[in-house]
Amino acid sequence: MSNSTPSLPATNAGADVTLIPAGLKDYVAIARPDNWAKNVFMMPGVLFAFIVYHTPLDAALFAKLVLGVMSTCLVASANYVINEYLDAEFDKYHPLKKQRTSVVRVVNPALVYTEWFVLAVVGFFLAYQVSLQFLILSVFLLFMGVMYNVRPFRTKERVYLDVLSESVNNPIRFALGWFIVAPALSGSTFSGLSFVNSLPPSSIIVAYWMGGAYLMATKRFAEYRLINNPKLAGLYRRSFQFYTEHSLLISMFFYALTSAFFLGIFLIKNRIELLVSFPFFALLFAWYLKIGLLDNSPVQGSEKLYTHKWFMLYVVLFCGLLMTLMFVDLPFLRTLLEDPYTLNKQ
Repeated sequence: MSNSTPSLPATNAGADVTLIPAGLKDYVAIARPDNWAKNVFMMPGVLFAFIVYHTPLDAALFAKLVLGVMSTCLVASANYVINEYLDAEFDKYHPLKKQRTSVVRVVNPALVYTEWFVLAVVGFFLAYQVSLQFLILSVFLLFMGVMYNVRPFRTKERVYLDVLSESVNNPIRFALGWFIVAPALSGSTFSGLSFVNSLPPSSIIVAYWMGGAYLMATKRFAEYRLINNPKLAGLYRRSFQFYTEHSLLISMFFYALTSAFFLGIFLIKNRIELLVSFPFFALLFAWYLKIGLLDNSPVQGSEKLYTHKWFMLYVVLFCGLLMTLMFVDLPFLRTLLEDPYTLNKQ
């Protein structure tokens, strides 16, 4: 693969390695099955739709859940395949990513694009078995991967748009979880308006998007600090030519505030019991920021974040709290929604 980016000394760009042809194991690796855990972001969508639609827990729902998760994993892997291949000429400037398969192995472009196509097609086939809405969102997930990675779009090179375009995968995953449970639209009743009307509340979509943007901006901040060389950082990711530590921190603050604002709207309008979890959301964001500020921060990769056992335990307990609040009614919280003027007159 040709490389037109400026060269740097070996001490910056990474030591030269002898490239060998990629094997089967390498082509599996670029699909990043270890990142399938990220699809846990589908589960809140599943739970909320279950509360809304009162869908019976039966074998059909379980089968749709399995098919939906498998489909999303395959489509996400298609995006990872194209991401790793097209990023190889830039990843060699990253202290950690220079060890990725596409950098240290010679991959066959024809095999890469065949792998991408097969993963996408099989993912779409499984998605169609769930519902037409699920299929549409799966196509959108793949489309965003193309926009993020492929020239002339390649939004990952645009300042701020890089974070916003990648983090949009979070609300897509939420909506995919939602449509595993939500009633499927038949061909005779399907329309653009009916599809829009069947989407989850817009408040949770925006909150999920901005929450993902906060996580992604924190990752960018950690990467920028790790490289510790603005010129080298700009070669790795062109958006880093415009970022600074201050601008990234400010963007993280904006994304966190926006997420909290829309999350509050969602909790009050749709499930007041979840308001109990709000301080724990705040602690989650604060703790994640603390980890993001560490030297060589583990937020750069989920596989490293797992080494922070207390944080991961907190995440598990927090998820347990959310599940409990989804199913347990707390009537006294309803008084928060009452008009004080009306209550005084009574």
